[in-house]
Amino acid sequence: MSRGPRPSSSRRSWGTDEDGCSILHVDMDAFFASVELARRPQLKGLPVIVGGSERAVVLAATYEARAWGIHSAMPMTVARRLCPQAVVIPPDMSAYREVSRSVMEILGDVTAVMEQVSVDEAFLDVSGARRRLGRPTVIAERIRSDVRRRHGIGCSVGIASTKFVAKIASGHAKPDGVMLVPRDATVAYLRELPVGALWGVGERTEAALARWGMTTVADIADSDVATVQRAVGRVAGAHLHDLAWGRDPRPVSPVRREKSVGAETTFARDEHDMGRVQTAALDLTDRCASRLRELGLVARTVSVKVRTSDFRTLTRSRTLPTPSDVSRELYLTVRDLLATVDLGGLPVRLVGVRVEGLAAASERMSQPTLDEALALTDDDTHAAGRGADRVVDLVRSRFGRGAIAPGSLAAVGRSELPTTISPTLDLS
Repeated sequence: MSRGPRPSSSRRSWGTDEDGCSILHVDMDAFFASVELARRPQLKGLPVIVGGSERAVVLAATYEARAWGIHSAMPMTVARRLCPQAVVIPPDMSAYREVSRSVMEILGDVTAVMEQVSVDEAFLDVSGARRRLGRPTVIAERIRSDVRRRHGIGCSVGIASTKFVAKIASGHAKPDGVMLVPRDATVAYLRELPVGALWGVGERTEAALARWGMTTVADIADSDVATVQRAVGRVAGAHLHDLAWGRDPRPVSPVRREKSVGAETTFARDEHDMGRVQTAALDLTDRCASRLRELGLVARTVSVKVRTSDFRTLTRSRTLPTPSDVSRELYLTVRDLLATVDLGGLPVRLVGVRVEGLAAASERMSQPTLDEALALTDDDTHAAGRGADRVVDLVRSRFGRGAIAPGSLAAVGRSELPTTISPTLDLS
């Protein structure tokens, strides 16, 4: 859900010269909400919010809901108060991931030089596809047509000579549009923007620039680089000065490496029972570990986040002696970190788990077969844990995640990940 600053003429044409404009930024419009509307066409035209319980936050909202001031990350209680007539739909992450996978396949058919940056957006370098598919604007319309025909949802496309200008342009093209910023019009286009439109400028950086009298991109461009560096630091200052003049040499990188994997949950009521907090953390850790194994990665750092009833957010992290994707090993660290959090006697509103310092799983960490895992000694807990995880992954791949889930915490101290298998599950 884009809330970035826009120039006063954001929807106007900036020219038709497409030479040198080979980079596209494709961004799905209100992605989660659009997927839900495609499944529930009777809701089109109504304010729709995708979000969880009253204590959760807005994940997506239709443009009809945004007209009421609703935006992503807004507490659901605030969103409901702003627009009490809105239709609220609980999120279906599996459906969104499946549509995302299909959309990325469409983009991959256009060019192999495609960099997915989130579940609903990607950069494409179409310089090698122009002879086959035509001009960038023609390619953009083809993408939008294919996505709408296959999934019934819209997307907006920005076209420019650099990644960051293409991204800004796609936001200005929303909803359901295309914006081309010719290479020769780049600086003029950027000069109309506030500083918050530049990559890397958050509230703190924006305030620091404002103290030096820089509130627009034009102000940064017209200042000497030393002044910008004094405002925000040497590296950041030089970078922002380059962006203000449209200089961004970063290419579209087809391989995107995950930097972290995380999950969190907000309790329906503030939770006083730390046993229940640990149970929730166990499930979150298991989800993170499963995702690591799916991606073929291991993590070196484990972090926990706890938000208390007064909205204080407390974090703790620890570096593992050896990178791991074993659910039990990661959870033991999570459990220890939770024990170090001083709640000040307050109940817990939210708990989260995140693993970072990711690297490719090495061959020496190969998983044993089920027979090998069962034959291991109690001392070989790491290998046994990987064997147990493999069984869990196999069952879930066949019957779904709900078929096997974390169970009693009492088993965590043993070599296997505690799990509960549905008694009605047919494993034959």
